[in-house]
Amino acid sequence: MREKKVLFFVEAMGGGVFTYITSLANGLSEDFDVYVAYAVRKQTPINYKDYFNKNVHLIKVNNFTRQISIHDIKAFFEIKKICKNVNPDIIHLHSAKAGVLGRWAFNGKNIPVFYTPHGYSFLMSNISPFKKKLYRFMEFISAKRNCTTISCSVGENRETQKLTSRAFHVDNGINVKDIDAVLNNQDSNKNKSKVVFTIGRISTQKGPKVFNKIAESLPNTKFVWIGNGELRSQLTSPNIEVTGWKNRSEALKLASKYGIFLLTSKWEGLPISLLESMYMKKVCVVSNVSGNNNVIVNKENGYLCNSIDDYAGTIKRLLVNIPDKVVDNAYEDVITHYNSTVMEKSYADIYREALKEK
Repeated sequence: MREKKVLFFVEAMGGGVFTYITSLANGLSEDFDVYVAYAVRKQTPINYKDYFNKNVHLIKVNNFTRQISIHDIKAFFEIKKICKNVNPDIIHLHSAKAGVLGRWAFNGKNIPVFYTPHGYSFLMSNISPFKKKLYRFMEFISAKRNCTTISCSVGENRETQKLTSRAFHVDNGINVKDIDAVLNNQDSNKNKSKVVFTIGRISTQKGPKVFNKIAESLPNTKFVWIGNGELRSQLTSPNIEVTGWKNRSEALKLASKYGIFLLTSKWEGLPISLLESMYMKKVCVVSNVSGNNNVIVNKENGYLCNSIDDYAGTIKRLLVNIPDKVVDNAYEDVITHYNSTVMEKSYADIYREALKEK
């Protein structure tokens, strides 16, 4: 009997979504015939194809663009053509652009269709009230289509349930074996460096202004931002080092040298960089927003903060002493729950159940 075909559509293939897609596609490729129809972004690794298993089929969608444009009409017909050529048994749409186009391109009656938002666009704080309403309306009407939404965190699932009753959630997970291979199985916990770091695009979502103010309030502490982005100019404090874009292996190796992970996000789905830092036994200090607070329980496996003073005070205490119990609890959470093995099994079970019902 032939392997069932799973077709992913993903426009936002960069950053944490890229790590998620490669991990999920590779894991599922052991039991399914996996196809990934994608577009590249600035933060997509140049050698992105090398991250996928050889048995994962990659198809570039020429008309996928980040912004709403005339290309969306072309993309609509392009993804329909790709689907016809692949003839999949399951379609899984990832992120907003693919999610909206795909739910209207496919009726979900003949082929089960799933959608994972990876952070709803209408929750972004850097867009106008009009765009928020527009994005929410687009999600609302698209949710009426014959599709099941699988959110990547508890918080995202709460938002999904406001739009549709056809909702599950599968927490993001990371491939710990890949991290071990990059770091040569070194025990990151041995490094008690008091350097504060973050990983990601320097964008409104990640809160660079807040990151900068925290650094200014702790002038004798070194801060490192692993990444780059359009808001690089907001990181003006002299104790901040910006590394520029690094591939995933380079970023992980840099992160392994530092001790305190800081995430000042304004909104999140469920950040891969947080899970990776927890696994590398870094103490995590994060903003108290959905996505982060679905993972971090304050003072048990990390620290949730609500203000500049809150961040600065927490980091000051950690510069004196990083509690082993908090770090160990975070590590165990990844081992037992937030890892790719658990995530892949959950998706595989959902797919098989959908195929059985069909």
